[in-house]
This record gives sequence, structure tokens and C-alpha cells, in this order.
Amino acid sequence: MKFLVISDIHDNLVNLEKCVNWGKRENVANAICCGDVANSETLKYLADNFKIIYLVRGNLEIYDEAEIKEYKNINYLGRFGAFELDGRTVGLCHEPWFIAKVLQLKKCDDIIFYGHTHEPWLEAKDGYIIANPGTLGGVFNKASFAVYDSLSGGLELKILESL
Repeated sequence: MKFLVISDIHDNLVNLEKCVNWGKRENVANAICCGDVANSETLKYLADNFKIIYLVRGNLEIYDEAEIKEYKNINYLGRFGAFELDGRTVGLCHEPWFIAKVLQLKKCDDIIFYGHTHEPWLEAKDGYIIANPGTLGGVFNKASFAVYDSLSGGLELKILESL
């Protein structure tokens, strides 16, 4: 199953829409979001446009956490968490200092996604991958996201303006 991996949207609905439309053309209907969605409108846009969403809370959210319960397709993990996809363990957090806590939750021997730094990053470490899709909002760096294939384990970083 393929997922768009997004982070640090910061209410940039123009870039989010471009990313979603690219995903629709490529048959990617699911998302992993590393936080900093921001307001209720952006949260609703995510829920309306993805089949399955895994989401952690960022440090600059404006939406009320209680709103998340309205959306049955959002799997909310709080500040950090881990989950299984096609036999692979996926860790998720916003700030990179939560990576250590994610590793304590479950044996994340596959991949951990994080956000916050706004910088795309891919690193192999101790047998697992640490990846940051960058900032979809385009704040401090070019707007970017990643595509993760949970079946193959494949991961690609994408720059929005080059699509």
C-alpha cells in the first residue's frame, strides 16, 4: 500500500491540494502525517481527501484534539506512536527528540518518520530508516513530501515544484 508522507503543512492549502492531486494521479489514497497540520479547516481537508491517515500532533497545532474523533479515517497517535503496515513497523513523531520514545514503544526495525525541522532527510541507522519528508508548507525550505510503499519498503522524497 502506498502512502503520501507529509509534515509541516502549516495551513498551506494550496500546496496540500497540489500534493493530494499528485497522489490521486499516482493512485496514492493514504497519508502518514508527521504533524503541524495547524487549523480545523486543514484537518478536515486531510480527512476528506485520504482514505487512511496516520497522524501525530505537532508543536504548532491550532485544531482541538477533540475534533479528530469526528473523522473515522484518522488514526491519531498523540505526540508519537508506532503501528504495523503490511508486516512492517512504522514509527511516527513530530519532533526528532521523540524518536527515542518511539523506539521504546515497539521494535521499530523498519522506518521512523518525523517532521519539525522542515528539512527532507533520509538516514539508515542501526538497521532501520529515519526519514523526514520536509515541509509541505514550504516554510524555510522548498515544499516537499515523500511516498512510502509499505509492501516493498520503498521510499522516495519529492520536491513539490518539480512535479
